Amino acid sequence: MTLPPALLQFLGSLAAILVLAAFAWRLKLGPEPRLEDEKAACRAADEAVSGFEPVAIGLDSEGRGALLRDVGGRILLLRPHGSHFAGRLLTDRADARVGDGVLFVDTAEKRYGTARLALADASAWMQAIEAIKKR
Repeated sequence: MTLPPALLQFLGSLAAILVLAAFAWRLKLGPEPRLEDEKAACRAADEAVSGFEPVAIGLDSEGRGALLRDVGGRILLLRPHGSHFAGRLLTDRADARVGDGVLFVDTAEKRYGTARLALADASAWMQAIEAIKKR
C-alpha cells in the first residue's frame, strides 16, 4: 500500500506540530503568569530574594505584579518574566509616578524596564518609593 505524497506531508507536519507542542509544554511555556493572591506574591518574593518577608503587599488588580515592603523598609518589585516572576529591590535610583490610578515604577535598570501596576493604594506606594531616596 502506497500513501499519496500529500498525505505523507500532512502526517509529517502533524507529527512535527505535536512534538513542538510537547516541547513547549515540557518547558512550561505559555501564558503570562499571574499572582492570584498575597500568598502567591510572598512565594514569588521569596524566590526572587531568598528570605524576603513582607509586612505590606500591594498586588496589581490583574495579578501582573506586586510591590512588597519588609520590616527594614526595603521594597521589592515583582513583574512577569517568561513563565515566572522576576524581582528587584528598589534603590534610591528608582522612580515612581501615578497616572490615572496606575503606578509606574522605573527601577533605573534598562534590562528590567518600567512596571505598570494597578494598585488600590498607588499614591501610598509612590510615597514609599520616594522615601527610599531620602535615606
